Amino acid sequence: MNNKALVVNMHMEVTEMTTTEILNASISPSNMTGLADDMMQGFDYLNISTELPIRYAQPMYGYVMPFLLLITIIANTLIVVVLSKRHMRTPTNAVLMAMALSDMFTLLFPAPWLFYMYTFGNHYKPLSPVAACYAWNIMNEVIPTLFHTASIWLTLALAVQRYIYVCHAPVARTWCTMPRVLKCVAWIAVLATVHQSTRFVDRVYEPHVISWRGQHNVTVCKPEHAAWVTWLSVDFYFTAYYTFRVLFVHTGPCISLVVLNVLLFRALREAQHKRDKLFKENKKSECKRLRDSNCTTLMLIVVVTVFLLVEIPLAVVTILHVISSSVTEILDYDAANVLVLFTNFFIIVSYPINFAIYCGMSRQFRETFKELFIRGAVQVGRRNGGGSSRYSLVNGPRTCTNETVL
Repeated sequence: MNNKALVVNMHMEVTEMTTTEILNASISPSNMTGLADDMMQGFDYLNISTELPIRYAQPMYGYVMPFLLLITIIANTLIVVVLSKRHMRTPTNAVLMAMALSDMFTLLFPAPWLFYMYTFGNHYKPLSPVAACYAWNIMNEVIPTLFHTASIWLTLALAVQRYIYVCHAPVARTWCTMPRVLKCVAWIAVLATVHQSTRFVDRVYEPHVISWRGQHNVTVCKPEHAAWVTWLSVDFYFTAYYTFRVLFVHTGPCISLVVLNVLLFRALREAQHKRDKLFKENKKSECKRLRDSNCTTLMLIVVVTVFLLVEIPLAVVTILHVISSSVTEILDYDAANVLVLFTNFFIIVSYPINFAIYCGMSRQFRETFKELFIRGAVQVGRRNGGGSSRYSLVNGPRTCTNETVL
């Protein structure tokens, strides 16, 4: 990688951009410098004002973000509460619950820093002491990336699982059991942690005293590569790390999800034709079972589509950054900074959308939600002839092969 890429990599890796990684959103060659009147200090120090276009960042992350955080916490907590009920414990719901937790933690860990920097207007100040700089790096960059990576892989696992249910139902008896799915979720968490583990220790911050805006003896943090990264070779370390992310976190999962979505949509159309035929033959039980299966498949297609709409732009910018840093300069970094800022923001906006999708497209989810929070409405509905969808298929609890309702 060229020298500019090394400056970018040491502090503002564009390929680290997750939903809330404000630290990563600036990828310009000068992103590690302090304010103009502090350039004479002779070294670069951690200063947030130089890392983002503040005219966009402060209103988005300082004023809108607190409301999005509150909505996300409420929505994802409700998802976890509903899906953790005993009659809702299915392999598909286990993955959906893990996704909700991953998305919530991706936003929850950096939230205190977003409030401090942007809501309370401290972004222009040099960050200190050194412990605060380490906390900023870990809470605002490393941990959100870890959970976002897990969320991406969980979304891929969800699509693969649904494809097996719909297109290879006999195999589901073996591969889509609850123990296997829980092991898969655990392995995803482990692999995401291992992949991100070096980022906890690949940089160090040294305290330095400077004069800042007329104030003397102001302590700032000077970021440096860790000794082991320098020994290993900075180029090799970041090239290997970014290559893995491009292939297995961004490009690979996005391409796979597009293919799986197309296959699921094709299978959905075929199932709809089959349902129409069953309806004409007056086979009501088979028709209802297929209808429930189609509803669940359509809902998961919508979930994956929303994910792709916000993730593909990030994947494109990541690839362009790697090419621009290692092959030839093709990226306008000023424009890329703004694009990354808005991409990250829309990813955050997408987090509470899943709750709306579940409520709007899953009768099972809606009725369980009502049982928990609006008991009177459900009881009236049952007295009027409505029944619980707790045993929604063939009047019995769902199994691994008839799990068609969320």
